Amino acid sequence: MSEPLAGAASAFKAIRVSLGVSGVISLIAGIVLLVWPVKSAVIVTGIFASYLVVAGLVYIGLGIFSSSKGGWARVGHILLGLLYVAAGIIAFANLTEAALTLAFITVVFIGVSWLFDGIVSLTLLGNDGSRVWTIVYAVLSIIAGIYVLVNVLAAGIVLWIFLGVSLVVLGLVQIIRAFTLGRDAKAVKEALASDAS
Repeated sequence: MSEPLAGAASAFKAIRVSLGVSGVISLIAGIVLLVWPVKSAVIVTGIFASYLVVAGLVYIGLGIFSSSKGGWARVGHILLGLLYVAAGIIAFANLTEAALTLAFITVVFIGVSWLFDGIVSLTLLGNDGSRVWTIVYAVLSIIAGIYVLVNVLAAGIVLWIFLGVSLVVLGLVQIIRAFTLGRDAKAVKEALASDAS
């Protein structure tokens, strides 16, 4: 296997795994939130803070190490990653006041993060082989972000249910993106192999 082919396969695998992991974490957090809406406030805040930190580090890594993306896409990924990491740290610092923190501080960061995540995802349309799922993810992420920002002071149970459903849907879409990106990686690998021979 040639060195460029191995590098491309490795990059696709890393992106696929990071999308899958962040999707699974989001899905688990959403399910826990829907099953135990009140009792799980501290646990969900911890799980979600973990998701934010991991996703933030992944986005920062993608922005720094992805030489195939343009300058604005790289800057967007780094800024989104920093925003996710900051939101995760704030959530971890306030686990005992999880409901209040989630309602007044973390929810604002989550809404802004989802909004930026959707916008940054749209910058990948030219380079991403899973175009339809990227658009679906971006639209859902933007809608979820706007809803959370507009309804920060809404009743707690409505917010918990909406966050739970949003996490489940966004997690499932991320997992689907990971699988479709895997198919794209195989197609690129086969194309590169046929060009090499």
